[in-house]
Parts: sequence; C-alpha cells; structure tokens
Amino acid sequence: MTQPATSQSELLHWRDAALALADEADKLALAGFRRHVEISTKPDKSLVTEIDRSIERMVRDRLNREFPGAGIVGEEEGTEAAGASICWYVDPIDATHNFVRGITVFATLLAVAVDGEIQLGVVSAPAMRERWVAWRGGGAWRGSDRIAVSKVATVEQAQLVYGSRRDDVASGMVPGFDAAMAAAWRTRGFGDFWGHMLVAEGSAEAMIETGAHPWDWASPLVIVEEAGGRFTTVTGERAIDRGSAVATNGLIHNELLSRLRRPTE
Repeated sequence: MTQPATSQSELLHWRDAALALADEADKLALAGFRRHVEISTKPDKSLVTEIDRSIERMVRDRLNREFPGAGIVGEEEGTEAAGASICWYVDPIDATHNFVRGITVFATLLAVAVDGEIQLGVVSAPAMRERWVAWRGGGAWRGSDRIAVSKVATVEQAQLVYGSRRDDVASGMVPGFDAAMAAAWRTRGFGDFWGHMLVAEGSAEAMIETGAHPWDWASPLVIVEEAGGRFTTVTGERAIDRGSAVATNGLIHNELLSRLRRPTE
C-alpha cells in the first residue's frame, strides 16, 4: 500500500475542502440536468456544456483562494502553476455525454497529488445519490460505508466492465480484449468513473478503459488502491497519463493484463 506523502491533518483538510467543493458542484450539475443547456463540441469531437465550465470555474476560484500557489489540472481550462508540489485534478463532469442525454451516470471528480503521488480522491455522482472518497491511510468510502474490493481470484469467475469496446479495440492497446471478455464470467459496458467505483466496492473485478486523461483517472486510482485493489496501465505502469487504465481487485490483475496484451490468434 502506498504511504501518505503528507500528514493526516493535511489530508483531512484537503478531504473536507474537496467535499465542500463537491457539494457546490452537485448543486450546479443538478440545476442543469435534464434542462436545456448550452452544448459545444470540442476539437476532439467530445461535448462540453455550460455546466461543465461553470463547475470548473467555481472549483478553480475556490482552490485559488484556499490553496494559493497549488497547481490545478482541469479538463476544460488546462493547467495552472505547472510544477507545483501540490496539484489538484478537476473533472467538472465526468461522462458529459451521459449528462447531455439525461442519463444519471455522471460525476464530478476531484483529486490531490503531492509530488506526483495521488493522495486524495472524491467522486460525487449527485443524480445517482452516490459519493465515493478515499485518502492515503484512510481507506475508501461510499457515503458512510467503508468499501473493499472483491475476493474473486480468477478471470473465469470475474465480472469485467469496460468503457467502449469499439474505442478500446481500436486503440491497439488491448489486442486480447475480446478473448479476455469471452473468458470472463460476465461482462458489462459500465464506462467512465462508475466502472472503477464498481471495482472499488467489490461489485466488479476489473474495469478496462483507454483514451481518457489524468483528470479522469486521478481520483479513481486512489479510491481503488485504498479499497485494496490495483490501478495501472495495460502495460502495468502505475500511471494516469499513458492512455490506458486497468483497475482490478488485485487478485486477477497480472492474469488480466497478460490476457489483454495477448494478440488474438
């Protein structure tokens, strides 16, 4: 288990600040959910709404006031104070496309890193009435309940979830994707943050995702790890900026990575 890079008092300060930010983000998100909102298309053809932008502006304003000098890496407005020892990651609405289509599976993701090591993560999904939080040495929590990964020990007994089969296969990073899915007990396409949270709370054994970004994976990494699981790239690196993520209960991790990387005969 990764050890905290800072004191528990500082971690709890960040946790409380992140939870307060999540409360405000939830209000903004729900006020615009299933309402007419302004929608734009970004250069990568993904969608962004005025709610995404308003949440990120609110978070940045408050972080700059409460934690002056801290770095901020956000989906919509880029990076501030690059190279700062303490850095916040902000995804104002993860699963914006769900939000736009009136699907309740969307969340605000917040995380804090110290010298590149993620220390705290919050995932707040207001339309689902769920919130997950973890901090180094403090465990992983869904609401007031502590959560832990499952004890399933083989891929054949596992429930595997993923983001988009089309995108994952097209990425070329997981040539054994279909074979791994065929070997599993059950598979479902629960994408975005929720797949990782299902792993953390023991409802699934693995989540496979490609093509996302550090702000998508910072908070899930610490939540999965504090729940007792593992979070790496497809090649086994413990990183959130390499274009792929595999979160597991730990017990099937190496076997699953091997299957995912194995070329189809």
